[in-house]
Parts: sequence; structure tokens; C-alpha cells
Amino acid sequence: MSDTPESILKKYWGYDNFRPDQRNIVASILAGKDTLALLPTGGGKSVCFQVPGMLLDGMTLVVSPLIALMKDQVDALLERNITAAYLNSGQTWREQKQIMENALQGHYRFLYIAPERLLSESFKEYLPNLDISSLVIDEAHCISMWGSDFRPAFRKIYEIRRLLPSKIPVAAFTASAPEWIQEDIISGLKLKNPEIHQGEFGRSNLIFQAVKTSNRLALLLQGLKNTNGCSIVFAPTRKSVQEVATWLQNEGISAHFYHGGLSNDERSKKQQDWMSNRVRVMVCTNAFGMGVDKPDVRYVFHIAPSATPEDYYQESGRAGRDGKRSLYV
Repeated sequence: MSDTPESILKKYWGYDNFRPDQRNIVASILAGKDTLALLPTGGGKSVCFQVPGMLLDGMTLVVSPLIALMKDQVDALLERNITAAYLNSGQTWREQKQIMENALQGHYRFLYIAPERLLSESFKEYLPNLDISSLVIDEAHCISMWGSDFRPAFRKIYEIRRLLPSKIPVAAFTASAPEWIQEDIISGLKLKNPEIHQGEFGRSNLIFQAVKTSNRLALLLQGLKNTNGCSIVFAPTRKSVQEVATWLQNEGISAHFYHGGLSNDERSKKQQDWMSNRVRVMVCTNAFGMGVDKPDVRYVFHIAPSATPEDYYQESGRAGRDGKRSLYV
């Protein structure tokens, strides 16, 4: 008996059935169609391209914007005995070369890569010889929201498609649903007659609070003392991230800080400490939360307002991914 999406889902993820939106996205990718999938944060986006990746012949190439996101998803795949790797700037040239040699030999089902690395001449040399089954762009809203300045490489991902066989489908995933972002993604990636799948974005288990206060730190401490489980605290700058984490530590709260100025090893250790509940609170810039799939986040707090409504929605989705009651302030 040949494998089906449901049998793969059960074997590797332990679920009997897909959510309705997930199944349609899986079918679209397996049919070889370009696909734009809009699912809420915590809505199971990764399963929608990982299950087809286990059924298609070859390797799924996943373009992802952040090292933390890539590491989290690759670690999760490896725990399920699914072969996967990622390429990032923190690896030595020798490490990267070994990963690419393994990819050439068909050792991976999934290879995660940053857009800048994807567009590098050294990677393009390997590309024609890689057996790629599908191209996935995770957190595709970066094309629209950050593509013109922070990550200009996102705007050039479409160039890679010319180097791939025309039959290979491109699938873009995001939790940002405004129509103008959808249009930017479709045009920016040059998707061909894409199927668009949009899930239900309501999250009834999240409780949102807007509180007027002259002492945000006191409010944060009170919230942490009145909630159980782990927490994320978003702060706007590297300096404020470190200051808030230090203050929480002095108040007896187990906390780490995380921002782009840390070394790859430091970021990896801090993320792992928080993911494994050795540290309760992660104080971070908004880059940390993107794609980090931890189900038991009970409390998300903002020291300062989010830059955009889309950022606010993305960040709020870090809480309560297991469907249990969670608080967002």
C-alpha cells in the first residue's frame, strides 16, 4: 500500500486527520500547483509543506528568513527521524560544503536556507545538480514588509525559479492576510496562477488586554506572577532587551535576552534553554518569535507598541499554540 498524506501525517506527526485548510494546501502542492497559503500563527503551516515533501521524489528547498526559525524546524524534523539540514552564516565553510555534498547525494528530505545564501553564486553552482521537488518560501510576508530594505534578497527569490525545472511548484506561506500583502507575494515571487488558501484567523483561546500604566515593568512583573508557563517579552531595541532581562533576573524571574547582536552560539543556547523550559522568560526583539513553535507560551507582553498591525498579529500568535487559555498584553 502506497503512502498517503494521512498516513504520513499519522506516522511522523501522530495526528489522524488534517485540519480542513491544511489538507487543501497539501493537495495543491502535490498537484504541482503554485500555492499561497495564509494560515494563522500556530495554524500548522509547516505540516502543509513537510507532508508533501515526504511524498514527492527529491528534496524540498525551504527559504526561511531567520536562523532561529530554521533551527527550530530542522530540530523538530530530526526528532521525527526525518532527514533535514540548514545552511546559515554561522557555519564554517567546511560545514557548509559537507551539507551541500550530502544534499547532492540525496541525504536530505528538507534543506533550509536563507534568501541571501540561496542567491549566492556558490549555491547556484550546486542548484542544477540538486534533486529538488518543491520550493517553499516560509514567512513570505517578508517580501512585502521587509523586502525593500531589511532583506532585499527576498525580492530576488524569483530569480532562482529560472534555474529550476518548470514543473517544480512554488509554495509561499504566511500568517499575514491583508490583500495588499497577498498581491505583493504573488507578484514578488512571480507565482503562476496560484491557488490561494486562507484559513480561519480567529484564536478564541487568546485574551487580549490593553492596559494604561505609568510603570510597564511593574505591570509585567505582576502579570508574570499571576500566570503559569513560559513567556515572551517583546522590547524594541537591543539595549532595552538586555535591560529588561537583567531587571527581571534581579526580581527573581528566570529570564534570557535575545537579539541579533549575539553570536550564533549564544542565540542557539538561549533559544534551547527557553524551548526546554530551563528558562521561563525570553526578552527579545520581534525577530525571535518568528516561526518558533513552542505550544505552551502563556503570556506575551509588549514593552512598546508593535511597529505595524501585521507585526502585532504575528507576535500575538506566539501565545497559546496548544489551544489553551493565554494572555497577550
